[in-house]
Amino acid sequence: MAARLLKRTGVSSEICERLKRQQIESCKDLLSLTTIEVMQAAGLSYQQTSVLLQTVSKAVAPPVTTALDLWKQNSDSCFSTSLPALDKLLRGGLPCGTITEVTGPSGCGKTQMCLMLSVLATMPKSEGGLDRSVIYIDTESAFSAERLVEIAQSRFPDYFSCKERVLQMAGRVHLFRELTCDDVVHRLEKLEEDIISKGAGLIILDSVASVVRKEFDTTLPGILMHRTNLLGHKASILKYLAHQFNIPVILTNQITTHLGDRECASSARADSGYVTAALGNTWSHSVNTRLIVQYVNAHQRQILIAKSSVAPFAVLNYTIKKQGICIDGNDNQETLYEGTDPGLQPIRVRTEFTSSLTGPVD
Repeated sequence: MAARLLKRTGVSSEICERLKRQQIESCKDLLSLTTIEVMQAAGLSYQQTSVLLQTVSKAVAPPVTTALDLWKQNSDSCFSTSLPALDKLLRGGLPCGTITEVTGPSGCGKTQMCLMLSVLATMPKSEGGLDRSVIYIDTESAFSAERLVEIAQSRFPDYFSCKERVLQMAGRVHLFRELTCDDVVHRLEKLEEDIISKGAGLIILDSVASVVRKEFDTTLPGILMHRTNLLGHKASILKYLAHQFNIPVILTNQITTHLGDRECASSARADSGYVTAALGNTWSHSVNTRLIVQYVNAHQRQILIAKSSVAPFAVLNYTIKKQGICIDGNDNQETLYEGTDPGLQPIRVRTEFTSSLTGPVD
């Protein structure tokens, strides 16, 4: 990956220090220069510079692999969600080494899912966890440490019965609040070092759409292409990290309204259009697995498997309780549905509101 630091490619510390004084720290910084510029910056001969460039180029080039290698690596490489019905459909859980996106309307449980998975990742493997730390990138200031602890103690009361385990769990969730596109990109480009130093086994970005949609007005000329390039850069970094460390990456996404008619979306749209995942159809191909969370009515919600390399299109009803996401019914309940292009899959939003007020309102 071009953003990898030179000190992670086998280049000697002495040369790294020389180049750092010239603001050359990443593989991209070095490989963007001509041979002569590298010779001058590093103080090396032509032959030494050629060896340096070859070393760095090999470090960022995709390795050659075989289908057998991939099969051995991924045959038993899933992260359980602690939701047996969902894990069964996904053949074990969320696939490691890939990107899983959870998208849906506000209040439907996307952050609740992220908090629940964060707790799970810190738990021992004997308890269904990863026994690793979590890197949690929060772009909406939606992270709640109180809710994290509440989910842990309510979902796994036996394991988190003692305060020491609760504190250990909370201490392994490393939170980064990044509220601009530049901050998010900067964090992602340095994430490789954080994964290694913190022993992370799960990356969460909640949400990928928030800062992008605030900063880019796609009605202006050229802005859409700029936004697409930025999202592609983010996706490439996250895919590299997921594959390089064989860890799951979880993203949340928002929703948007598409104007116009769509026959298959008749039950999920108003007359003026239909609601679907934000960031467009191109982005939908950047994620490996897409889970849609949506409203059925004012109280009931659903998880839809809209995109997966192993699971069928399926839907599971769920509710949000003190212990987090809870699948309704027994663990074997599932309903197959007729899916569409995941980038255009219509999403149900909440269209009615209830009030607990019993008296008149002035």
